[in-house]
Amino acid sequence: MRTVTSMAELVDVGSVEDFPVGTAKRVAVGDQVVAVVHAVEGLFAIEDRCSHADVALSEGEIDGCTIECWLHGSAFDLTTGQPLSLPAITPVFVFQAFVTTSDEGDRVLIDPSPVAHAEPAPVIFTQSQTPRKGISTMSVLKITDLHASIDTEAGTKEILRGVNLSIESGQIHAVMGPNGSGKSTLAYVIAGHPKYTVTSGSITLDGEDVLAMSVDERARAGLFLAMQYPVEIPGVSVSNFLRTSATAVRGEAPKLRTWIGEVKQAMKDLQMDPTFAERNVNEGFSGGEKKRHEILQMALLKPKFAVLDETDSGLDVDALKVVSEGVNTFRETSDAGTLLITHYTRILKYIKPDFVHVFVDGRIVESGGSELADVLEADGYERFTNASV
Repeated sequence: MRTVTSMAELVDVGSVEDFPVGTAKRVAVGDQVVAVVHAVEGLFAIEDRCSHADVALSEGEIDGCTIECWLHGSAFDLTTGQPLSLPAITPVFVFQAFVTTSDEGDRVLIDPSPVAHAEPAPVIFTQSQTPRKGISTMSVLKITDLHASIDTEAGTKEILRGVNLSIESGQIHAVMGPNGSGKSTLAYVIAGHPKYTVTSGSITLDGEDVLAMSVDERARAGLFLAMQYPVEIPGVSVSNFLRTSATAVRGEAPKLRTWIGEVKQAMKDLQMDPTFAERNVNEGFSGGEKKRHEILQMALLKPKFAVLDETDSGLDVDALKVVSEGVNTFRETSDAGTLLITHYTRILKYIKPDFVHVFVDGRIVESGGSELADVLEADGYERFTNASV
């Protein structure tokens, strides 16, 4: 912000008091519509239109020398107009803002000629995720004698029949079993799905009663579920969904400058096209894209424990490798615990579990190390299902 004494060629848009710090206001400057932004760093003027869509930037969030589009989450540098996050990839015009002192007090003046910006620069992100491997606080997710049922047209049906399982930070537990054995039900009960009723037993997270928590409270406590069949959310972009989710879990909106880096790096790790961020959540996604999106959420929300319900379902070999790498990276950088539910051993070729549990008829019937998966690959579940009859 500069002080000038001549008003030639400049447009007076109001008193400085009309633009409180931390706000943006839409004004007309000749035939231009401009957002005057009063950030802590000073006064800025920027074209009041996101380059991605016809959305007013003046309604967005200000963070330092950036402003974010409220609809799709694109952020722009207030000094250059360059985009700092997807889905915008082209810059917007900026204008010179001045303050002059007159008999009417301090006035804000805008040069109506936009500052010529450079050719669109690559969208640049910074990596802000700090590895948490080796954290001193050990978390434990403990399931004790868990029984759960569901109401059907034929009456109440018990699905979980006494599940006992304890998972610690940094551990990967693979739960394997035939169709209909109750593996997905276990995942949904941990997450708090309302159609299942827990009839006895307990689930605790670091000693706290998980079953007494609402679904959102469980998420904030550090539990995450990657669903087998993710639902479509028309009209909600991936970028908005991710930032809204992170805000809900963390209790405050992540700072744009760090959030941009987190999203960019996580998408890069999962080999996701940057334009993915502007699509509607799961709408028209392939099976592989849906599963990548689930792992993207996990990487950004950083839960204490992740429950992955048949994440390998519907993936080809290449997608399976990418998703597996995402899970492994998450484990290495967060020291989180993982409950991996699957039918097949193929994903375990890329994700090495610490423990393997055989799940039959609503309970764990045998546990062992990763070598147990090799036994299941060779012999199947027949001896376990026969033993349960």
